[in-house]
Amino acid sequence: MEVEFYGVRGSCPCPSERTQRYGGNTACVALQVPGEPPIVLDLGTGLRRFGETQPTDGSFRGTALVTHIHWDHIQGLPFFPPADRVGAELDVYGPAQGGATLGEVFGDFMRPPYFPVQFDQLRGRITFHDVTDDDLVIGNAKVRVRPVPHTGPTVGYRVSWDGATVTYISDHQAPPDLEAVDDQVLALAYGADMLIHDAQYTGSEFAEKSHWGHCTIDYALRVARAAGVSTLVMFHHDPAHDDDQMDRLLAEARERSGPTGPEVVAAYEGLRIHL
Repeated sequence: MEVEFYGVRGSCPCPSERTQRYGGNTACVALQVPGEPPIVLDLGTGLRRFGETQPTDGSFRGTALVTHIHWDHIQGLPFFPPADRVGAELDVYGPAQGGATLGEVFGDFMRPPYFPVQFDQLRGRITFHDVTDDDLVIGNAKVRVRPVPHTGPTVGYRVSWDGATVTYISDHQAPPDLEAVDDQVLALAYGADMLIHDAQYTGSEFAEKSHWGHCTIDYALRVARAAGVSTLVMFHHDPAHDDDQMDRLLAEARERSGPTGPEVVAAYEGLRIHL
C-alpha cells in the first residue's frame, strides 16, 4: 500500500513562504494499491492536488472516507475535476450530522449562495453513505469505522489493505488531563503499521484551547504507545506552525519517543510512504 499526503493542515489552508516545506493545504491522504481504485482520507483542499494525478476522461473510480463535515475536511470536493466527468464514480463515507444524512449535509454546503454549483450537478456519480460504528469491505480493503471524540459527530478509520494497516484519526479531542485514551480510538489504532493522528497543539496551546476538539503532540504519542503502533505520523498541523517550528516539534517528539517508542514522522505535502 502506498500512502501519500496531499494536505496536512488543520483548521484552514495556509499556503505561504513560511509553510512551503510542509505545505498549507488541509486534510487529504490517498491510499493506493496497484490495480485497485484509490481510497482517499478526507476531502480537504489537498484533494485538488490529488485530482491532478487522476484521470479526467470519465474513468475515475474511488472512495472517500470523511471523518467529519468541518470545512477543512470537505472544501476540496468542488475542485475535484475527476468526479465532474460523465462515467466517473465516487463513493463518500462519513457520519450523519444532527439528524441529516451525509448527502443532505453536503447538499447544504455545496449550493448557492455559498458555491455556484450543487454537488448533484457534477457529471459523475457521487454516492453518499452514512457510517458511525461500522465494519466495511471496500474492494479488497477492510475498513473499521468508530466514533472519535471531537466537536460534532466525527469518526476515525482503520484500513487494512494488501497486507498493511493504516489508522486515520485526523481530529481528536483529548481529555483535559491528557491521560486516558478513548476505547474506540484504541480499537482503531491497536497494532496498526501506521497511525496518522491529530497533533495540532503544543502543551501551552492546548492549555488555552483545550475544548477546541484537538490534542497535543505528546498526547498523539501517548495514543501511539498505548496502541502499540509502529509509526506515528503527526498530522493536522496548526496553521500558525511554520516550517521551522515544525522541524523543532518533530525533533522534540522523536526525542520523547526514544529508541523503544514508535517511529515519529511529521506529515508534509508530497510525503509518500510504502507499507
